[in-house]
Amino acid sequence: MKTIDTSRIKDKVKEVLTKINFEFNPDYLKQLKNAYNHEIYHGGKRVLADLLENAEIAKKEKIPICQDTGMVNFYVELGQDVKLQGVNLKKALDQAVREAYKENFLRPSVVSDPLNRVNTGDNTPSIIHIELTEGDDLTIYIVPKGGGSEQMCRVKMLAPHEGIIGVKNFVLETVKEAGPNPCPPVTIGIGIGGNFDYVAFLAKKALLRSWGMRNPIPFYEELEKELLLEINNLGLGPGGLGGKFYALDVRIEVYPTHIAQLPVAIAFNCSANRIGIVKF
Repeated sequence: MKTIDTSRIKDKVKEVLTKINFEFNPDYLKQLKNAYNHEIYHGGKRVLADLLENAEIAKKEKIPICQDTGMVNFYVELGQDVKLQGVNLKKALDQAVREAYKENFLRPSVVSDPLNRVNTGDNTPSIIHIELTEGDDLTIYIVPKGGGSEQMCRVKMLAPHEGIIGVKNFVLETVKEAGPNPCPPVTIGIGIGGNFDYVAFLAKKALLRSWGMRNPIPFYEELEKELLLEINNLGLGPGGLGGKFYALDVRIEVYPTHIAQLPVAIAFNCSANRIGIVKF
């Protein structure tokens, strides 16, 4: 059994959370550069050029990649042979957020009540999802997700007879409705199956994949490629100003479901694409 002190977790999460607010992941930066090199529409190409210039300035001058520094989401894969000691994990993760945002003057965007709208002042609390896994590894995905892309996410409970055509129509309708609002170029995660709450988790989990990683099931791998092509053929482009690269990737996660259901969820991640990983 591996023992991990949550103070170590707090310190490492704080370090990575700070970094991803100021620097793009190198693999994601490659995707942006590739899109810039192959975008043929002037408006879209100009947006991509601005994003690349912004990335350079943010890293060099330690200015946030985006003024919307997000609400922090944690996706925790906790091995069953890991023992945590110290303060509980939620307190440790929230403390990491609190320190990272206050010490680096990152915008606090969380309100304590959804209707009374009083800002908490330190961007806490965070949102934490925990999955139990085999072994003694602990992996934490850190996603400070902005309000624009989150606002465009959708869930729909399709009837089973609507099948793949219903899924594709819902995806394309959602993208058309979203337009420029999720700050494209975006990454799109799609969840299919489970139930009402779990399908949204699947869609968000799909966003965590490494670049180039496809669904291991050939049927869904092909559907990912097909939807990416169809979405980009809409011509919305970067910034919604026209072009080939509205979406940089489409990723699908699936799970068994009830015979009377076909849940589908769509999650957008914006052009800031802030995702960090901590492993113990």
